[in-house]
Amino acid sequence: MVVELDESTGIAVLKMKNPPVNTLSLELLTEFSISLEKLENDRGCRGLILTSAATKIFSAGLDINEMCGKSMEHYAEFWRALQEMWLKLYNSSMVTIAAINGTSPAGGCLMAMSCDFRIMAENPKYSIGLNETQLGIVAPFWFKDTMVNTIGNRATERSLQLGLLYSAPEAYKIGLVDQLVPEENIQSAAATVATQWLTIPDHARQITKSMMRKPTVDRLLTHRESDIQNFVSFITKDSIQKSLRMYIEMLK
Repeated sequence: MVVELDESTGIAVLKMKNPPVNTLSLELLTEFSISLEKLENDRGCRGLILTSAATKIFSAGLDINEMCGKSMEHYAEFWRALQEMWLKLYNSSMVTIAAINGTSPAGGCLMAMSCDFRIMAENPKYSIGLNETQLGIVAPFWFKDTMVNTIGNRATERSLQLGLLYSAPEAYKIGLVDQLVPEENIQSAAATVATQWLTIPDHARQITKSMMRKPTVDRLLTHRESDIQNFVSFITKDSIQKSLRMYIEMLK
């Protein structure tokens, strides 16, 4: 993670830097949560722009290598780190803007949806969505809840069952992203939106955000351990491990 805080505006830029495609490894997830917590505790920071240090890719999602050929303890640790990242980002008191400067499937899409506002590069070659079913895996309930809160129930059901990846224009049309801008303008556009949101008194905005998001957050907090157990029991199945190994070979 690369963190840059502009003290004059109170807006931090958090760039994912895990070449080549910003996969969400255990290390990145852990570092992300630590970075976010530090910014939350910094009174000089009121806004966050989340983006990628890479070109053409925001984040390729969960690191498949973390889910294949490892111990049950490792799987549990990895999943807990993913939960922690989402809880901190989705529940952040800061204004959070996703500057999606490339393709963003699966876990990358989750990160973007967890922000308050999403700006995507206006490039039809870039896509975003929760495509888990295409890999033979199932998006967890809190992924689903986050998407329902973003685009509604019917669009989410269709998206999840078919594992759809939407092009940037399609994502804008269904409300998965809020704004499309030319790629070279994405950072300045994100800064402009963050500044607009920060004109609202912090306490009023934060209480409203918490009111809207608390039921979704509380649902994971209530079922956190069972969610970890479900993931571990699912990912350790021979059939799932086999399909993940095949997918890794295909990627190579």
